[in-house]
Amino acid sequence: MDKVEKVIGIRFREGGKTYHFDPGPWDVHKGDYVVVHTEQGIGLGEVMEGPFVKNPDLHPKDIKPIERPASPEEIEKHFDNMRYEEEAEKFCLERIQALELPMNLVDVECFFDRSKIIFYFTADTRVDFRELVKDLVRRFRTRVELRQIGMRNQAKMVGGLGTCGRALCCATFLRSFHPVSIKMAKEQNLSLNPGKISGACGRLMCCLQYEYEVYRQYKQGMPKLGKKVDTPKGRGKVIRQNVMDRTITVLLESGEEFEIAYGPLPDETDTGPPCRRQGRAPSPVCQESSEATDLREEDDEKEEGF
Repeated sequence: MDKVEKVIGIRFREGGKTYHFDPGPWDVHKGDYVVVHTEQGIGLGEVMEGPFVKNPDLHPKDIKPIERPASPEEIEKHFDNMRYEEEAEKFCLERIQALELPMNLVDVECFFDRSKIIFYFTADTRVDFRELVKDLVRRFRTRVELRQIGMRNQAKMVGGLGTCGRALCCATFLRSFHPVSIKMAKEQNLSLNPGKISGACGRLMCCLQYEYEVYRQYKQGMPKLGKKVDTPKGRGKVIRQNVMDRTITVLLESGEEFEIAYGPLPDETDTGPPCRRQGRAPSPVCQESSEATDLREEDDEKEEGF
């Protein structure tokens, strides 16, 4: 009988990315600390997921195994490093203020063996921090790196609450960032008010992409808002869309409102989506006029964030 391969998810820093490892022969569970080999050398991380059966569709064929469960002494050293990072952060903030540097310190990361300390910061312009690096090297007697990060990464490290009232997605379960554009908000008929579609980082909310593909699918064959269409009751303009029900409301030239249902998606039924009035049998063919453009046409304008 083939041996079942297992996978565990390990996180090295609070709010950091979760990496998958092979637990090997060790019996480790969520909340345990393990020692692994990383690109930076020996690292100690906390098990956040699993163990669960390896999925060939999600995980690579070869997954690095953990070295072993961490000893009590190594766990204590891990917490000592966390206190060391707090000390380094406090000293760095003092030097930034003394040198009047236009930068915002976000986080400090110390390698497990303290061979290197990384200071993460944000800044609006290029910063000359050579004097700061000298002060940090003199104080901690180790390799020092200052790494500038973006606003999204700052929010991921700092954490917080979103407009939905829940913890930020980037600080909880998102492992990596994906491009988010104004087009995603437009496709979902959301207000383009920056205050309503921007996250704590000031950029477009990551959750705009969650339902984007669903809206694209459900809008197939439906005319855009403001487009002129021909209906069985005359010509009119689309004034409302109900994407989930796949219906539109058309304001006729006579002033009457006329609702048209497009039915299920083509791949959900053997017949094409009927164009009918809600609650009645399918009405005659309803097509957009020559002034209307197909929904799948790309906008001429460049789609980008604020």
